[in-house]
Amino acid sequence: MYKDKVVVITGGSRGIGKHLVQAYREGGAYVVVLDVVATDELGVEFLHADLGDALTIDAAFSEIEQRLGKVDVLINNGAIANFNKALQDLTYDEFSRVIDVNLKGAFACSRHFIRLNRGQDYGRIVNIASTRWNQNEAGWDAYGASKGGVVSLTKSMAISLTETPITVNAVSPGWIQVEDYQQLADFDHQQHPSGRVGKARDIVNACLFLTHPENDFVNGHNLVVDGGMSKKMIYQDSLLD
Repeated sequence: MYKDKVVVITGGSRGIGKHLVQAYREGGAYVVVLDVVATDELGVEFLHADLGDALTIDAAFSEIEQRLGKVDVLINNGAIANFNKALQDLTYDEFSRVIDVNLKGAFACSRHFIRLNRGQDYGRIVNIASTRWNQNEAGWDAYGASKGGVVSLTKSMAISLTETPITVNAVSPGWIQVEDYQQLADFDHQQHPSGRVGKARDIVNACLFLTHPENDFVNGHNLVVDGGMSKKMIYQDSLLD
């Protein structure tokens, strides 16, 4: 399906990103990983890029342009995803770093993608957001703000790119357990209306759907993939059972 397609995946060396790389590689795409950590995936090109540093992003896409000449799919997956700190202790620089990587990094990569996709009849941008853009816990203020920005950016870009073949959508994962899935307790699964905690493959499937060459009528959408968990009302007495 993706033969002769160039797919750029940020943060593709670990976690969900690594599973995305494997899926698109198996689909026949030429996959380029942008990350600060080198990938160990065979048959994949790695370019070092710090998503919080525009100069390294510029350099990576310049390399792509020189060697490949185009990009067909961009998945903005890379992010600082484990930053949790009390709001009272959160510094301006820490907040800025999360915004720089998670939001501004996605914007910077998208700018280059739009330029390198010019003249093509197919283009897809998928931004990996989070259910935390709308539903959060204490201490995740910077992350939640960054992902809220990603969702808003997704909707705005879909409108701005109306005159192009590019669609722009977001995927908002809920609880996705990439490792040690067997160690989860029954209670963990029972919290989800779907009866289980999410797996990386659930996000992969969503991205494959949104980037399908025949799928150009889903645009500007934020696809929540959380097993229905964010739709479930939780009352305090239910936590005491």
